[in-house]
Amino acid sequence: MLTCFPPDVPRVCRVITDLNEVTSRELQPAITVLQLFLSSSKPILRFAAIRSLNKVAMVHPLSVTNCNIDMESLISDQNRSIATLAITTLLKTGNESSVERLMKQITAFMSDIQDEFKIVVVEAIQSLCLKFPQKHRVLMNFLSNILREEGGFEYKKAIVHSILSLIKEIPEAKESGLAHLSEFIEDCEFTYLSSQILHLLGDQGPSTVDPSKYIRYIYNRVILENATIRASAVCALAKFGAQCPSLLSRIVILLRRCLYDNDDEVRDRAAFFVSALEDQATTAGAIDADFSCPLASLESSLRGYVVDPAESAFDIGAVDKSKDIDAVETKATGSAQGKANGKASVLPDKELEESQGMVISLAEFAQYGPIFKSCHAVELTEAETEYKVTCTKHVFKEHVVFQFKCTNTIQEQVLEDVSVVMEAIEGDGLLEELTTIPLSSMPLGQPGSTYVAFVRNEGATAAAKFACVLKFTSKEVDPSSGEPEDDGYADEYTLEDVDVSMLDFIHTTPMPNFRKVWDPKRQTLNP
Repeated sequence: MLTCFPPDVPRVCRVITDLNEVTSRELQPAITVLQLFLSSSKPILRFAAIRSLNKVAMVHPLSVTNCNIDMESLISDQNRSIATLAITTLLKTGNESSVERLMKQITAFMSDIQDEFKIVVVEAIQSLCLKFPQKHRVLMNFLSNILREEGGFEYKKAIVHSILSLIKEIPEAKESGLAHLSEFIEDCEFTYLSSQILHLLGDQGPSTVDPSKYIRYIYNRVILENATIRASAVCALAKFGAQCPSLLSRIVILLRRCLYDNDDEVRDRAAFFVSALEDQATTAGAIDADFSCPLASLESSLRGYVVDPAESAFDIGAVDKSKDIDAVETKATGSAQGKANGKASVLPDKELEESQGMVISLAEFAQYGPIFKSCHAVELTEAETEYKVTCTKHVFKEHVVFQFKCTNTIQEQVLEDVSVVMEAIEGDGLLEELTTIPLSSMPLGQPGSTYVAFVRNEGATAAAKFACVLKFTSKEVDPSSGEPEDDGYADEYTLEDVDVSMLDFIHTTPMPNFRKVWDPKRQTLNP
């Protein structure tokens, strides 16, 4: 028996439901009390009760089934948070026979809530469909209907993701799911979603009972959409031509029309696929082969070939395929440096090593000890601005050093006495500034670094944000002598904010056998 004031009852029930390894039988008294509060006249009590029941339903859905009738009455609650929790809880606790009735109630509800609540409902419907795959038609039709209604990108993305998941997990849902998505791209206003769906149609469409019905939807995108979607549509059409011999001649005709597209990417893809499809001997290898070569290794090899071309053609067989694909992909972002200077890509690990060497070599930081962790550089300026500035965070045991790598892009100008002023706008107690090391001179196109060092305060929050301003003295360069003039003027340039988070102070540790390490610690914590 719960003996406490009514406002505290939901809190007590929540404590009971949060207990570890609690059984359904032990939960029943708390659930009975929470059920009473579902019909309370106070919104706060209804919200507290339905939130606790929603959490219980994640682990013990059968224990909450007796509350379904009371929760159905909350679908029309004026408080949208209560109504959303009621729906998601019902989707977890409902049985197969109640799916149709529940969908009818949700249909009227969806038009009255914001997108963030709709996304929660969509995710719950996806889970329900996986729980009752026999009801995939009802649930897929519901998702298709709300997909054609008004909504933002994140909401539409959540619906498309749910349909894609259902197609993957439930083979019987493949045909209807592809049909719904094909109709959706006729009016889709989001390039990302259209490209994703076209890619899916190219992969799954040729293996359906009637693949020809998807050709019209795909080719319409070539006629009516932007260049990105047109390129995706060309690739999808080529896959139908490669896998469906009966459609090959029609596909080649459609792709030939794309040879006159205004966009060079679309034209190049169309030309490649027309050539591949017309040569039956190479069709399978050119379009449907499993490309197992790590893309980062391929890109690096191609850049090296462009810088120092050989007399023979580029040999893809010479690309190093032994590297772990995941490990290579984590380094692939370093290719941005290669794009800027036309040379082979520089991997972030190499850049970090160079940055660390520069910091360690400075006498001002020698007493800080070894570097615990360095974070990858973050750009603080736009690509086409006058100055290019990136920030690399170096974390020591008790200190944090911010390295600002600066490059001047303005002709006939030299920057002197360059520094960055950092002002905390969030998490003021985390770091306390110690020193700033300015950059004496920054001529055109020659990068240099300025540093700001902080000491970490114990017991402070691990998150902070700093507003950054680049300050310098600007001097004009004499065209005749190439030397900067004696007189200059002080100037400043506002940079993007720099964030400090908990992840900056966490270092990954390789652990091949996690269970071997975890089990002894778990036994120590739970004897």
